[in-house]
Amino acid sequence: MRCRPGRVSDPRLKQRIKQYLASSKCGHYVDIGILASDLQKTYSVDYGRRKRNAFRIQVAKVFEIISNEKEREDLAALESEHVAKRARQQEKNETSGSGTDDSDYDDYPEDLSANQMNSSLLSLYKKGNPDSVPPTPKNDPVETSPRGRTATQTSTLTPESRGERRISDGGWFIDKTPDGKDFFIDLSEDGEEEEKKLISEKSTEFSVLESERKKTKGRRAKRKKGEFPDVDREIESTLLKKVRNKGSELYHPSVKFDDVGGNDETLKEICKMLLHIRHPEVYTHLGVVPPRGFLLHGPPGCGKTLLAQAIAGELELPMLKVAATEIVSGVSGESEQKLRELFEQAVSSAPCVLFIDEIDAITPKREVASKDMERRIVAQFLTCMDDLNNVAATTQVLVIGATNRPDSLDPALRRAGRFDREICLGIPDEGAREKILQTLCRKLKLPESFDFGHLARLTPGYVGADLMALCREAAMGTVNRVLITSEEHGRNHTYSGGSTAEGSPGTGTHMLDELQRLLDLLKEQAPLPEEQLQKLCIEMNDFIVALSSVQPSAKREGFVTIPDVTWEDIGALEDVREELTMAILAPVRNPEQFKALGLTTPAGVLLAGPPGCGKTLLAKAVANESGLNFISVKGPELLNMYVGESERAVRQVFQRARNSAPCVIFFDEVDALCPRRSDREVRASVRVVNQLLTEMDGLENRQQVFIMAATNRPDIIDPAILRPGRLDKTLYVGLPPPEDRLAILKTITKNGTRPPLDSDVSLEEIAYSQHCDCYTGADLSALVREASVCALRQEMALQNSQSKKGEIKISRKHFEEAFRKVKSSVSKQDQIMYEELHQSLCR
Repeated sequence: MRCRPGRVSDPRLKQRIKQYLASSKCGHYVDIGILASDLQKTYSVDYGRRKRNAFRIQVAKVFEIISNEKEREDLAALESEHVAKRARQQEKNETSGSGTDDSDYDDYPEDLSANQMNSSLLSLYKKGNPDSVPPTPKNDPVETSPRGRTATQTSTLTPESRGERRISDGGWFIDKTPDGKDFFIDLSEDGEEEEKKLISEKSTEFSVLESERKKTKGRRAKRKKGEFPDVDREIESTLLKKVRNKGSELYHPSVKFDDVGGNDETLKEICKMLLHIRHPEVYTHLGVVPPRGFLLHGPPGCGKTLLAQAIAGELELPMLKVAATEIVSGVSGESEQKLRELFEQAVSSAPCVLFIDEIDAITPKREVASKDMERRIVAQFLTCMDDLNNVAATTQVLVIGATNRPDSLDPALRRAGRFDREICLGIPDEGAREKILQTLCRKLKLPESFDFGHLARLTPGYVGADLMALCREAAMGTVNRVLITSEEHGRNHTYSGGSTAEGSPGTGTHMLDELQRLLDLLKEQAPLPEEQLQKLCIEMNDFIVALSSVQPSAKREGFVTIPDVTWEDIGALEDVREELTMAILAPVRNPEQFKALGLTTPAGVLLAGPPGCGKTLLAKAVANESGLNFISVKGPELLNMYVGESERAVRQVFQRARNSAPCVIFFDEVDALCPRRSDREVRASVRVVNQLLTEMDGLENRQQVFIMAATNRPDIIDPAILRPGRLDKTLYVGLPPPEDRLAILKTITKNGTRPPLDSDVSLEEIAYSQHCDCYTGADLSALVREASVCALRQEMALQNSQSKKGEIKISRKHFEEAFRKVKSSVSKQDQIMYEELHQSLCR
């Protein structure tokens, strides 16, 4: 809907333009462009996002409306004043009794050029009514009333004369204002002297009225401006904040390489890349462009930000740290401008270190970007990185990016000339964790014989942030232990001293509950004595207690951990243990010998056999025995209904394993993940198999990443998985023979101590019994558990039993009852099938 003339779509804009015109910013001449720009800056919330040209056109229209209204007001004031003057003059003439002849009212030719008042009013009228047409010549006939000399006298016009302005011989003209009323105003004079006097008086009074009107308008504008002081202060504070936050501040980090533990090899590599900062003349002499920066990537908490600060602190350079989210803005073009200003600030502050944290937030892959703004930001970032090669001063600018999602970055950013090198900070191994703990505990009060190596072995999968949280939790545990112990000691000392201030308390009042004791500690403000503080230190038990409350970040994501299963928890399977030791443990413990023999590719192992024979248990024991990180993947959990998500999950598993190397990936129920492919089926599982084959033995080398898989259906697995270089070794974990069943029973019952066995129970007799012919390890565990339940049920049934708690024992009859309930999980038919499988694997 189009607005009518004189109406504004935004009523606030008209009032704000009037306030601007009344302010001191506006001079005699008003520039529409400057006016529109000032309005957008002052009222950025309402007009900041509007396009400049469209907003300038709207401001010009509103300014024209305001100008027309002002001119109409001025014209109305002049006309009313003139009518009043003429009325007073006529009344004065009638009072003096001077007669007037009809000849005075006769039409006479008027010289419009000599009538200055008429000319001024006509010019004002033309400005106020742009639709008016030029006046007709003075000789054209005009209809007038015969004796109408008053100011309110009107005339009826013919239809032919309504479309134009008519001027009478006596000096009348028609008002064609939008009000729609046509009336005549007499502009004739009664003599040349009176006309001159009237003109001088009118000009004087008009100037006085104009000055008074300007003063009144200024006071009104000032009054309106002061009506909203809170809004003005908020606008000013917002503008000042924007100016203050326009650029990031430089600061000098105090962190050194000594504060970064467990990354010696990484620090050596970084030092080689930082030579151009101190010796740029070497690169200049050789004609080689020095590296612009590098990318730090790794899991959260591994120390990427700390390492960047240590680089700046070691080189004693100022650091410009920016979070990637600070660059993103909602206004189109502002994000790119922030990037340009950031790099300009870095160049002007050279030598310095520019660190962009979480860089993946502003540099996603452009082909999958959801918005054009993201693509523009990536393009601007690439341009800024390339511009550093064209400036001589940028040899002293080092750009460092940090992310935990390197695969989500745009490939153009990772090429040479931009981020030349990529440094991976993976999950630290046992030696690195020991050095990190020594670095974190430098200022802690520890015993002299504190064993950092033992604590490092107890923290698999922990990164630097997790170890820092562990130290904090251990310190808090120490404080709680010492305060509670001192409070109990003081209370016991008070009671032993015979204090009877509160009367003789009973036996129950001496023992306060834990909540009350903690409240007493909070209310007590007396400091601990110096002797007690000297004995205060963080012990190993405090760290062990804190381990239960601090969970590693990688384990929280469901990936990296080391199980607590050892070889002692596994009975029998001696031949399988030896094969696993040579396949996985030997390359870790003797890497030099394997490298000398050219055995660089880690072997993959497939554990096949009936369910419940201990395949998963073997994998956990191998990971624990070797001290490697362990990633357990259930086959079906990687499958996703969306196209491409299953393949991405497989890539993510192997990428995390590389970041956590040395690492073992264990695929449980691998037959669900890698079924046999055929020509007829085109499903998501085929793409998953192809992705898994590529990751196992593709172009990328799989260094220190060992693969183990378990299945009870090796016949349905795709043959390409079982070729050498992937899962090249297949170990059969079959049904245990009687000797192995005896070893398994001894392991389950802890040699008859848990659960306690009666004297009439013989584990050897049970292992060699015909009832256990097809029992697996899981069946034997279920047998012992069922016998324990039978013993407990019998003990609960005896109401008058004289047995004390903890003296329940499992007897022979309990095992006989358990045999009747627990059946073998492998049928005779399945046993024959697995025997054939065993024979085929032995060929």
